[in-house]
Parts: sequence; structure tokens; C-alpha cells
Amino acid sequence: MRDIRREEDEVSKRVARAAERLSKTREHEAELFRQLSRLRLDPTLQGELDGQISGAEARARDTLKAHARDVTKAEKAMNDLDARRTALSERRAAALATLEGQQQRLAALTRDQSARLAADPAYLAQRQETEELDRIAEQSMRKTEQAEADREAKGQPYRDDPLFMYLWDAGYGTSSYKANNLVRYFDGMVANLVGFSKARPNYAMLNEIPLRLREHAELQEANVTASEARLAALETAAVDAAGGKPIRDAVQAAHAEIEQIDAEMIAIEDQRDDAAAALQSLAEGRDPAFESAANELAAALAREDIQTLLAEARQTRTGQDDTIVAQIDDVRSRLREEQAENREQQERLKTLAARRRELEDIQWEFKKQRFDDPGSSFREDRLVGDLLNDFLRGGISAASYWDQWRKSQNWAPGSEWGAGYRPTRESRSNNPWPPSGGFSWPEGSIGGSSTRKSRPSGGGFGGGWGGGGSSGGGFSRPRTGSSGTRKHGGFKTGGGF
Repeated sequence: MRDIRREEDEVSKRVARAAERLSKTREHEAELFRQLSRLRLDPTLQGELDGQISGAEARARDTLKAHARDVTKAEKAMNDLDARRTALSERRAAALATLEGQQQRLAALTRDQSARLAADPAYLAQRQETEELDRIAEQSMRKTEQAEADREAKGQPYRDDPLFMYLWDAGYGTSSYKANNLVRYFDGMVANLVGFSKARPNYAMLNEIPLRLREHAELQEANVTASEARLAALETAAVDAAGGKPIRDAVQAAHAEIEQIDAEMIAIEDQRDDAAAALQSLAEGRDPAFESAANELAAALAREDIQTLLAEARQTRTGQDDTIVAQIDDVRSRLREEQAENREQQERLKTLAARRRELEDIQWEFKKQRFDDPGSSFREDRLVGDLLNDFLRGGISAASYWDQWRKSQNWAPGSEWGAGYRPTRESRSNNPWPPSGGFSWPEGSIGGSSTRKSRPSGGGFGGGWGGGGSSGGGFSRPRTGSSGTRKHGGFKTGGGF
């Protein structure tokens, strides 16, 4: 991110200086035409031509000075925002170090309490109740999913029969059926033809059973959630009794501080995005006054009488004429080269801005999922090597790159994500925050045989820009500025720090 911002600043400066050089080169071209007019025109025509060029040249020169001041001001605004963001990054690193220290203290304390709780009858009873409810909920969900699968498979022949579905949709055979006598007569014939009276109860039951099982499964989920809360309360009480509350409060305070810093950082990043867009506009000479003055000078030098003067000078063979014409040709050649190079730099600037915004989005998701938590690690070293280079070169999309991070991420045993009671079913919560406190049980203890599946790494990201990305809803990073590609109504933390 730092390298991209630095290069973005350097390219912006090069583009801005190129715009100024182009304007000065036009001024030099104007001076050469004045010299040519003094050689070839009578004083009256020379004065008229000189006045036309000089007026446009003077306005361009004044505008160039104002443009240079605006560019300098925009560059200073960018530098100030970068300095503020750097200071916030340092504060965040310090807060993260504090968080790590407090988490280590909390982990040590919870390990000390695990043996005592493993022998506490009240805790054991609550844990056994939770495990039993967990197994019931798992079985209930499996039955529900099987019933829903049966509904899809066994219900297909019914749905493929247009006559049956016509009667079903009309509510035939139920109190909701509304039809006149003629329609009822023909519907009765159709019902007899397809055996609707016997088939309807079977299809109704096929649809009804999954609904009832789903309701039952959700009730069991609620029972498990309540039991887990009671279990967590016993764990928290044990930790607090051993002096853990101040540590837990310090952990939450560190989370809150980091979240506040992230809110400030995203606001500064959006301000910087707007400042970068403003500087890019100035650098490219898209300021209306500068653009108008530059166009006016270019138009003055492209007048028909100017071109006629140059054409006549080419046809004569005097030493002075030839020298000035050669200089004009050289100036125009340099103008074309600088314009071509400037266009390349402008395209580079757009690419850098797009990469920066995509990395800001990935960085946001990284923080949102708490992947920079001290308990988080990654299996794939290439994430900050070859894969990062592929992304920066455009070989893979932001979507694909972020997906590689998600797949590689692990939570260390004993971290907040790995702590506490572990249910046997998949977690069905979208909340990325783990419960505070909790226990990482040693092997062979009451909690050591948990079969909980690994926490899904999730993430708000599903789409992206460019090929290779998965489809989905896009990055969740809010953008409060006017120049971002994704806009949301105000700052939202998204549930992460």
C-alpha cells in the first residue's frame, strides 16, 4: 500500500510537470513564430500577428502560475493525509500489541481455571446438557435437510405434471378454491383424469413435513444457544473470580480503540482518494482555466495565417528561415513525444488508483475478519510474494486474491476463536466476533474430545473487478468519499475491528 501510494504520488507529479512542460513548450513555439514573422512579414502584419500570439501566451503563462500553485497545494494536502494515516497506523500497531499481551494473560488465566471447572459438578452438568442439546440440534438439522432433499426429489414428478399443478395452484379440493359451476365441472373431469384426490394429500404432506421439521430444528438451535450462553456465563464467572474481569475489559478496550482507529483511517483514506482524484485532474490539465488557456494558445498557433507563414518559410532557402523552421519542427516533435508519454503516465495513474482502492478493500475485509488478530496465521507464504505480484500485475483479480487469503487462514489453539465450548454442528452465525473469554481444553479433559468443524472464514467479499473472481455482492468496505467506486450511506464497522 505504501509503495503504491508513493508511486501514485510520483506519477501524479510527473503528469503535472508534463502538463507544465507542454505549456512552456507551446510558449517556446510561439516565440519561434514571432521570430519568423519578424523576418518575413512587414511591420503592420507582424504587429497584428504578434499581438494575437502574445495575448494568448500571456494568459497561458498566468494560468500556468496559478496551476502550479494549485498542484503544490494539492500535493501538500496529500502529504498531510499520508502523515495522519501513518500516525494512525502506528497507534493501531501499539493497540494491537496491547491486545496481544492482554489476550496472552487471559489465555494463561483460563488455562489455570480449566482444571478447576473440569471438576465442578455444576459446570459439568451444564456442559453435558449443552452437548446433549447440541447433538439433538445436529440430528434435527440432518433430518430437516433430508426432508427438504426428499421434497425436491419426490416432488418433481408432481411439479412436472401441468394438470396436477394447475389444480394445485387453483386450490382445488380446499376451501380456497374459487370457480364458477362450469369451471368446477371441467376441473372435476381433470381431477378424475390425473387422480388428483389421492395425489394431493401426498404432495401436501411432502411439502408440510420439511416446514415442521425446520421449525423444530430452529427451536433446538435456540435451546443450544441458550445453553451455550449459560455455559459461557459459568466460564466467565470462573475467570472473573480469578481476577480476569480487568483483563477482559482491557481486551474489549483494545478492540474498541482499534475499531475507532479503523474508522478514522477509512475516513482519511477516503479523503486521500478524493485528494488524489483532484491532483490527478490538475496533473492532467483538466482544470477548466488551465485547459482553456492552453487550448487558446494552441488555437492561436494553429491559425491559417500562421500555417501559411510556416509553409512559405519552408519553400525559401535562407539560412535564418531554415534554422527557425527546424526549431519549430523540433518543438512540435517534442510536443508529440511528451503528449504520448503523458498519456501513458495517465493510464498508469488510473491503474495505480484502481489497485490502491482494491487493496484498501482487501485490507478492510482482512481487519473485518480479524485476520490480523494475534491468534491468526496463514499457511501460504506466497500470499505476500508471488500471488501479490500476480494481483498487482493484473494476473488475478482482487476477488481471487482475497479468496486465497481466506482459504489459507487458521486460528491458533487457545485464541479467542479457538476458545470455549465447541459445538458439533457448523456455526450458523454471521457475526464474526467470538465470545469473550472461554476455554481451550487440554487433551483428555472434558473439552478435549470436541468435534466442532472449523469456523468458516467467511467474509463480506464475493465479487470483484476483472476476470477470475467469484460472483457475489462485492467488497463490504464503506466508501464515504465521492470518488470511490462503491458508495454506502455512512461508516459501518461490519462487525469487525
